[in-house]
Amino acid sequence: MKYKILILILFCGCNTLLAQVKHEREFRIKKKEFPSAAHDLLKDKVVAAKKLKYYKEIDSLKISYEAKFRKDKLWYSIEFNEEGVLEDIEISIKAIDVPNETYEAIQNYLSTNFISFKIKKIQQQYTAKDSIDATFKNAFQNLMLPSVNYELVVDAKKERGYEQFEILFNAEGTFLKIRKSLPPNYDHVLY
Repeated sequence: MKYKILILILFCGCNTLLAQVKHEREFRIKKKEFPSAAHDLLKDKVVAAKKLKYYKEIDSLKISYEAKFRKDKLWYSIEFNEEGVLEDIEISIKAIDVPNETYEAIQNYLSTNFISFKIKKIQQQYTAKDSIDATFKNAFQNLMLPSVNYELVVDAKKERGYEQFEILFNAEGTFLKIRKSLPPNYDHVLY
């Protein structure tokens, strides 16, 4: 009997560990703090970028770096790991830019899993599964490929109160993953 209770307690403890929020903070850094390999790649691949800014993103599992800029009237975010290896390229888009069937599948998922919701941001994501050249080419040409993912930031209500979630869908609108977002951490007063 003691062993059954002990196993039950351990099982419940493991489940609460799996349900924890992933703590993530993003803050702006200087160009010299950005990984040199990533900076060299940006210098080679990104031409005519405006408002280029560098960020460091720290969460409970990893550290990554992002370069955010505007090019050809679109906002881009290029993410690298600590060594400066390309992870993905994201483009901020509007709901009208998502194919109709995909958007309907996303809306269906959101309406069945939340009492109410509001989509705050949509990003089209090109992961670095292909070669670096192909990933940049596909992203800068804004191609609709079967490998594209859609990352949504959603304010949603489950039982009580609104929370912010980051939800990932594939090109068909099939749910891939969800995680609860934390509000931004400001070191200054906002007015």
